[in-house]
Formats: sequence, structure tokens, C-alpha cells
Amino acid sequence: MSQKTILVTNDDGISANGIKALVEVAQEFGKVIVVAPNKPQSAMGHAITINKPLRLHEVSVFGKNIKSYACSGTPVDCVKLAVDRILKHEQPDLCLSGINHGSNASINIIYSGTMSAAMEGAIEGIPSIGFSLQDFSDKADFRASQHFARQIINVAMGNGFPKSKLLNVNIPKGKIDEIKGIQICRQAKAYWKESFDERTDPFGNSYYWLTGEFINKEEGIEGTDIEALKNNYVSVVPVQYDLTAYDDLKEISEKWRF
Repeated sequence: MSQKTILVTNDDGISANGIKALVEVAQEFGKVIVVAPNKPQSAMGHAITINKPLRLHEVSVFGKNIKSYACSGTPVDCVKLAVDRILKHEQPDLCLSGINHGSNASINIIYSGTMSAAMEGAIEGIPSIGFSLQDFSDKADFRASQHFARQIINVAMGNGFPKSKLLNVNIPKGKIDEIKGIQICRQAKAYWKESFDERTDPFGNSYYWLTGEFINKEEGIEGTDIEALKNNYVSVVPVQYDLTAYDDLKEISEKWRF
């Protein structure tokens, strides 16, 4: 059986503890290539760089047996460059993104650089998984995340990915024995009610900090990723990049006339 080639990326930067933890797990499943941003790129969504050159430098972050590259661009740039330049002669068997510091459940997937990198992998036809831990701390413990990432990768590769080729995995903060298990879920209907805190700089000019409150419209409803995490389960959501609202498509096709 040929060795698998696994592309690993993230949005917290190539030096983040989360990607180091994910690389350790990925090594158990095949040959690992890392292409990740050279600095934090959180909340970049699916942004790509079009108005300046991209730079790619080989670095020694994960040991001599793992080829790793720091990219000056966004998480999506990293995947695009990896596929077109670094791995142009071999299609990766798997793309892993993370492990992100902080949740990417529900609506957060839209803003997430972690999940956009995984989504770009899926667009390229690569089975892809984004992993996130509900802990923003620089000293976050990733041992439970590694434990469950190992299980999910093993099962996904053993059973075959869904047609979307994309999974959004969120892991609650805690030790392995404190997490109850893994649940296959759907994305909760939630949103950020945002506001901007206006302040004044020393020169008397206004500037703004984004703030907001997370509103879950399905509080207490089972089967969503938010509820799974609230009850101390790892959530696994199959995701698609086709944003067509199919129910609306049917409705307006039947009712609208031009």
C-alpha cells in the first residue's frame, strides 16, 4: 500500500502550537508536507493575495524529516501554492488545517482562515478536515485534540469521505476523560450581533474596535455543533462550498416570472 501524502496548514502561523500538535498526529498516517502562513492570519476567511507577490521559504520547524514552508500570504494562498508548486507532481491524499486556537463552530466557519484553507483543499478535490479547539490560550493543552483528531482521521480515511470532501471538527476544552465523545452534527443557526467601540487616539482622531455578542438561535436544540460542544462532545460537521439555497431555488423558480 503506497504511503499517503498529507498537506498540513493553518491560520495561526507556522510557529503555532496547534499546528505542531496536528503535524505529530498527521505523521502517523503518511508523509507530511507543511505549508502555512509566516504570521497569524486568523479571520481571513477565503481571502487570496492578488495585488502583491507571494513569498515561500523553506523552514526547519518540525524536524528534518518534514518539509515545511512559510508563506507570506493567507491560509488559502498556502493551499494554492502547495498544490501548484510544492506538490505539483503529486496530489495530496489529505489536507489538514489547524489545530486552531478557538472555536470555528456555526457561523464562525464563514470567517475562519482555518476552515477556508480546508475548504480550498476540498475545492482542489482533496479530502480535507479543519480542526479547532475551544481554547484561545497560547498555553492551550492539545493532547485531547490530538486524541480525537487521530480517531476522526482514521475513521474518515477508513470509511471514505462524504461527497463534499470537507469536515469541520471542533473540540471542547478539557482533558481526554472529560470529553464525552464525538457527535456528527449540523451547523447551528447562529450569528454575531456586532458593534464597534469608538475610541480616540492621542491625535484626537477616532478609531474603532470590533466587538460583539454571539447569538445562538437554536439554544438547547440537539443535533447542532454548538449544542454538542456545550455538552462536552466533539462536533463533526460535513460542509460544502456550494452556497446555493436549494429550497429558495425551488420556490422562486416556481413563483417568479420574468
